[in-house]
Amino acid sequence: MDTKAQFGDTFGPSLLWRERRKEAAAYIRTRTSFVPEIGIILGSGLGAIASEIQNATVIPYKDIPYFPQSTVMGHASELILGELEGKKIVAMNGRFHFYEGYTMQQIAFPVWVMRTLGTQVLIATNAAGGINRSFSPGDLMIIVDHINLLWDNPLIGPNDDELGVRFPAMGLAYPWDMIELAQAAADKENIPVKRGVYVATQGPVYTTRAEGELYRLMRADAVGMSTVPEIIAATHAGMRTLGISCITDASKDPKAGPAGVLTHEEVVEVANRTKPKFIRLMKAILREINL
Repeated sequence: MDTKAQFGDTFGPSLLWRERRKEAAAYIRTRTSFVPEIGIILGSGLGAIASEIQNATVIPYKDIPYFPQSTVMGHASELILGELEGKKIVAMNGRFHFYEGYTMQQIAFPVWVMRTLGTQVLIATNAAGGINRSFSPGDLMIIVDHINLLWDNPLIGPNDDELGVRFPAMGLAYPWDMIELAQAAADKENIPVKRGVYVATQGPVYTTRAEGELYRLMRADAVGMSTVPEIIAATHAGMRTLGISCITDASKDPKAGPAGVLTHEEVVEVANRTKPKFIRLMKAILREINL
């Protein structure tokens, strides 16, 4: 039976998604001959690194076949290809989320396109809530593992054997050498960093007090609404991966009333305030990566 007829475009990475990633990559190649080595996904309020990319080609998402549009404050909607710290970069200035109504395959699609373009490494960043009580707003956390509470993932459906195996090992999702590389980069720049487990939830609601206690029992250190689908897709496709969280809030006093209620504006404000430290860390990491 024809795979398209059987599965339509809701399952991925099916043959249809394979064709789409190749079409999107082919379009990007009409705009630049640049072959990126490292992909970067910029989370909420962390898009400042985009302005540091040199000799940049900027392509709006709306111009790229099958690319969704980012709808969240703090996210632009553009793909940037250029050079940073001597490395060839493709950066997503704006990502997509499950809570926006996108499918897991749409969220993972840019990663598949990056891999099709030749990208070998993916660095995914995000703004996250601090579950670990020792964390403070503005901390940077190297992700050492994740817990997927999205209850879905982009590999459900027919496997694209051109990208990876049917059953990829998620124990490889956060390779220890990449964690140590990021730690070494932070140490050289005298940037204190945390390490921790990231739990991904569907959103778009922030964590309740009871949920926060549950996540601590699960030994999670930070919570967010992104990153896991992209890391799964990249790991499946054989890319080396690294995750960095900017801790934008910590557990608040439940008796504080409205003052204890987290807002998205606060999240973006803390991420913006952390920009200089974040940019320094990202540049230092790029300098350490050997391809």
